Amino acid sequence: MNLDPLSMTDTAILQEIGKRIEHLRLNRNLRQADLCEATGLSIDTIRALEKGKGKLDTIVAVLRNLQALDQLDSFIPPQTIDPIALAEMQGKMRQRARRRR
Repeated sequence: MNLDPLSMTDTAILQEIGKRIEHLRLNRNLRQADLCEATGLSIDTIRALEKGKGKLDTIVAVLRNLQALDQLDSFIPPQTIDPIALAEMQGKMRQRARRRR
């Protein structure tokens, strides 16, 4: 399923993430109770996550248990630095943003 996040509300995006995690759990043939036991999270926390109301630490714990942490790379891929910009910074990594003028 392709979605256009630019046309979706924040709530709709979170609900879509919750649905995808639920489908991932079901594809692994795990009950919510099994996932709770494996992650140490409560059943209410798992239910909330699957409804799109999860916290980041919950998402990471669940993805780790579902052996899907590698999917975070496609969720937010590592940012590369333009070689010219890196040369201009003399090899130093950027640590802050500047205010736009």
